[in-house]
Amino acid sequence: MKIVTAQIDVIPGHIRENWKQIEKEIEYARSVKADLLALSEMCLTGYLIGDLWDQTAFLRECERYNEKMAQASEGLTIVWGSCAIDWGKTNDDGRPRKYNAAFAARDGHFLYPEGSLRPYVMKTLLPSYRCFEDRRYFTSTLAEAREEGLPPEDFFAPYLLTNGEETVRVGILLCEDSWDENYSFSPMKVLAEKGAQLFLNLSASPFTLGKNEKRHRMLTASLSKLHVPMVYVNNRGLQNNGKTCYTFDGMTALYDQNGNLAGEAAPFETPHCTFDFHQETGTFTSSEPMTPHKGDLLLPAMRYGVKKFLESIHVNQVVIGVSGGIDSAVNAALYRSVLPPENLLLVNTPTRFNSALTKDLARQLADNLGCPYLSIPIGNFIDETAAALEGLPYGNKTIHLTGFMKENMQARDRSSRILSALSAAFGGIFTCNANKTEMTVGYGTLYGDLAGALAATADLWKYQIYELGRALNEWYGQEVIPEGIFTVKPSAELSENQDVTKGLGDPLIYEYHDYLLKSFVEPWQRNTPEDILAWYREGTLEEHLGCSVKVKDLFPTHAAFIQDLERWWNLFAGFAVAKRIQAPPLLAISRRPYGYDLRESQVGPYYTDRYLEMKRSMVEVVKGS
Repeated sequence: MKIVTAQIDVIPGHIRENWKQIEKEIEYARSVKADLLALSEMCLTGYLIGDLWDQTAFLRECERYNEKMAQASEGLTIVWGSCAIDWGKTNDDGRPRKYNAAFAARDGHFLYPEGSLRPYVMKTLLPSYRCFEDRRYFTSTLAEAREEGLPPEDFFAPYLLTNGEETVRVGILLCEDSWDENYSFSPMKVLAEKGAQLFLNLSASPFTLGKNEKRHRMLTASLSKLHVPMVYVNNRGLQNNGKTCYTFDGMTALYDQNGNLAGEAAPFETPHCTFDFHQETGTFTSSEPMTPHKGDLLLPAMRYGVKKFLESIHVNQVVIGVSGGIDSAVNAALYRSVLPPENLLLVNTPTRFNSALTKDLARQLADNLGCPYLSIPIGNFIDETAAALEGLPYGNKTIHLTGFMKENMQARDRSSRILSALSAAFGGIFTCNANKTEMTVGYGTLYGDLAGALAATADLWKYQIYELGRALNEWYGQEVIPEGIFTVKPSAELSENQDVTKGLGDPLIYEYHDYLLKSFVEPWQRNTPEDILAWYREGTLEEHLGCSVKVKDLFPTHAAFIQDLERWWNLFAGFAVAKRIQAPPLLAISRRPYGYDLRESQVGPYYTDRYLEMKRSMVEVVKGS
């Protein structure tokens, strides 16, 4: 059986545009005389489309294009993921019943799973974690079975798909249906017991660093027990849930009957794959290279995500404030990697607190990237504004601006006034250059450096920013980011206390705090001060955090360690939450990005009884000694 998989660049919410891409893939499949064309989950509608599912007109449009797909299947079997609607039933919310479904059609007609009365299969395992909202919108096979008083196994059967000479029993699954390790029901096991000879998993699986390796491990373990080969199909593109933008890598993969990875599409690039499935041996062959990917996907994912974001908002002109530090330099090099130099305007906005070193580095960066560059000193603007406000009477009091307030004025003047005005004149957007470490503790100014159209690097910890910078220099084949930017101490340069020429800068010890803060956010079982203090007391903190520094070398006493821990926890769980809520959308890279993936409520910091008891006992031991 000759199979074509189409990793189309799904445009969320735009059925007609996706159909145009699918038509081209149907033509391609016919041109290579394919027996089967397999598309991804929700390939017509997109997967992350918010509450568009509440619109009856959108649902009817989806049904019309499902019919179009069936009509286009003359002489070709097409399998695709889409929405199925049962207008005679309702979901729990009272709206028309919807299923995340997979369809198959041939010769202009829908196909039915063996013995089924429905021309589709329903997604069974509906995820409701991270960005996934399936249970909000769709009814599962398990819920349907309970409602009808039938065992869920009755709802499962393979499709009988033919290549004209032979028939293959194909079990069609939708994404999470194969991620069954934590569920009590396994759709793959049921389909295998019902004689499936090939699994087709249609997915809309967002990219995350390390996720592809986990998928391989999990599917290899499952398929090696079931002895059924699998074709896994994923789409490409960029989709979002408002606050968080997700890339889709399109890394279609083939697994033989023993679970071995037999082939894989190149990440973010390959529009379609063509290969033969040999039913008698459960193996695949392809005349095209489908070599499993090796290497770091951080840079490819970032470049793809930034490019697709700009395309999605129809913008190709970008203004970036460059300080001579690593964060803005990495953002500049990243955007320049997807834009011509004349479409990127780099702007340095120094005050008397900015050193000649960082100003020179900013200029050198612009020269290396070949981009237009402006230097706009803002010290006078800040001083004039401060002078106009200082001493203004209100009631029986007068306005007084502290040094900290004036620092924030600098940040706001740079972004909300200078960069926003320049981006309007330049005909584009300006960026937020934040990293995840700063976002975690709120080291950014509302309406200042937390402003911008996209925070492309806000899901990268500081150590990852440096890694991305090195990777960008390697990609360019030259040192576009000057070495001095990698070695200068990170600093906001907003006051005399942040003078980089004197080694002054951020209070964060990134070699430790990156990993401490990461433990608050990214583990599946997230950590709190109780966990951190217990590991510190046991002497296992470095092992649990994965950091290379000796934590006890950083803090002379237990009290100093606890003070530092509470400082960052209070910031993370305190006002930083409000700042993250108001920050721009970001590009998701990690397993728990901020935005609308890690769900946060403004409840303030909390310490458990056990933490307080440990703290009290440790501090008392120090006092007693």
